[in-house]
Amino acid sequence: MKTHRWFWVASALLLGCAPDAPGSSNYEAVADVQELMLTVLEPAAEAYWDAVGWIIDETGEQEIAPANPEEWEAVRNAAFVIAESGNLLMMDSRALDQTSWIAMSKAMVQVGRTAIEAAEARDKNAVFDAGAEVYYVCTACHATYALGTLRPNDERAN
Repeated sequence: MKTHRWFWVASALLLGCAPDAPGSSNYEAVADVQELMLTVLEPAAEAYWDAVGWIIDETGEQEIAPANPEEWEAVRNAAFVIAESGNLLMMDSRALDQTSWIAMSKAMVQVGRTAIEAAEARDKNAVFDAGAEVYYVCTACHATYALGTLRPNDERAN
């Protein structure tokens, strides 16, 4: 009888420590999609986009690029936020559908990984190119789900 009881106690302990079943969650979303965009993703994307560039005017060409390890780390950190934001957008409470929304969120994760690699390589051209890819993913999603952010006067946005 003791062996039988230990079996049930051990089983209960193991089940209590087992990972959750697929579809269950241990997280609690704090921000809705719009708040996530405004407070997390957009600031990170802006930081990434502003990190590298060139200004050409009548005085010549001015290059914008991280100048030290701390600035490169900030670019890398912004890229991580971009990548992980794709995961946050796939949370059940935020996913607007299970087709295009999930595909675009996964694209955000992938382009974020590319952005991370570019920042870790400290390659300003690769950061610039990855920034363009981030922009493409963002605008593709906005064209489907948030047209008003791209064309505020477009009647389809209302």
